[in-house]
Amino acid sequence: MKASAKTAKKAPRSVGPAVFDEYLPHNGNSGYRVSRYELDLQYKVAINRLSGSATITAITLTELQQFTLDLSDALAVSKVTVNGKRAAQFSCRAGKLRVRLAAKLATGAAMSIVVRYGGSPRPLPTVWGDVGFEELTEGVLVAGQPNGAASWFPCNDHPSAKAAYRIQISTESPYRVVANGKLVSRRVRAAQTVWTYEQPEPTSSYLVTLQIGRYEMAELAKAPVPMRAALPQRLRREFDHDFARQPEMMELFIDLFGPYPLASGYTVVVTDDPLEIPLEAQGISIFGANHCDGTRGSERLIAHELAHQWFGNSVTARRWRDIWLHEGFACYAEWLWSEHSGGLSADELARYHHERLCEEPQDLLLADPGPGEMFDDRVYKRGALTLHALRARIGDERFFALLKDWTTRYRHATVATDDFTGLAAAYSDESLRPLWDGWLYAAKVP
Repeated sequence: MKASAKTAKKAPRSVGPAVFDEYLPHNGNSGYRVSRYELDLQYKVAINRLSGSATITAITLTELQQFTLDLSDALAVSKVTVNGKRAAQFSCRAGKLRVRLAAKLATGAAMSIVVRYGGSPRPLPTVWGDVGFEELTEGVLVAGQPNGAASWFPCNDHPSAKAAYRIQISTESPYRVVANGKLVSRRVRAAQTVWTYEQPEPTSSYLVTLQIGRYEMAELAKAPVPMRAALPQRLRREFDHDFARQPEMMELFIDLFGPYPLASGYTVVVTDDPLEIPLEAQGISIFGANHCDGTRGSERLIAHELAHQWFGNSVTARRWRDIWLHEGFACYAEWLWSEHSGGLSADELARYHHERLCEEPQDLLLADPGPGEMFDDRVYKRGALTLHALRARIGDERFFALLKDWTTRYRHATVATDDFTGLAAAYSDESLRPLWDGWLYAAKVP
């Protein structure tokens, strides 16, 4: 979720061209492009000790002799090699691993970076709260949005930098590990189990997750794509009630938004601990025990997190200023599910939330809410209202055709608000500029 409070005070001098994102000015490096991460890790639950290596396959986008990776100060680096040769120099401070090579690499050169590291990972403190690697009562949760990936592995931690992942981790056998992608191997070695996951689809670093707990797996019946859950055995009865309509949600969203974007299917993790809010990862949503209480009271959140697999995870904002493209769309999916499942219609919900928004401070610009407000509930609701206003303007047939075009055209890519408004123009007989001016670029709620 966010940039650390420590680094927010003063920017460290960047090495190489910086990724320009005023919301996270200290994250990322635009001097190279990563295509694949391979993590080979060991984790000891009782003492919170993580160690191992990250192999990063990349290509230079400019001539480079030095570069940076984002990495928490809680993790110590013991060795760095690039293309099989030891780095001439490396250092870690202020959330950056700085690497200097003995000789320059030309633009377009391949880089195979291997970082050996270890330590006791902890969440990164940020202006939005703690993000990243977090210990549970028994196990681990990784909540990466927006810059928590660096809390547990070295990376180019920015949503515009998508890559494939292979995650291999060894931990004590009583615990189950859930990570992104397909579980391709599970090997028991004495009291340890080695879990290996492959995530081939391009994925932003904040959407890469690690979940460790005393979980049992449940396969969900009648799902149009593979759907499963990892949860404590004690919550199985409540889960079967509270999440029962998830396959129907999947069917609805496939019908409205287009094919589900991941080959490995969809996994829900329910931790044994309560969580303030659920969170999304690529192909995974994480809920707390408090969201699984037998009352079906979190169903709108279940719909919201599932919708993020299309809006936010597959189609990802290139810069955090455009976060309404994630949260506004997922919030509107809640309303569409309500309408489909016999609750309030999307129009009734829109009218209700419009009235509420008009009572709130009129000082938020949806297309650029500012880093302090990017997770404000007004971004979610105003984003959903923007889509509802567009639906009313162009009609249902064109509106849902637009959403399918959007998720297909930008599948596993990154986007900006202008990409959406430009595409929407093709679905309207009249200019949509007044609509965008009112909803996206003016502070007052229309």
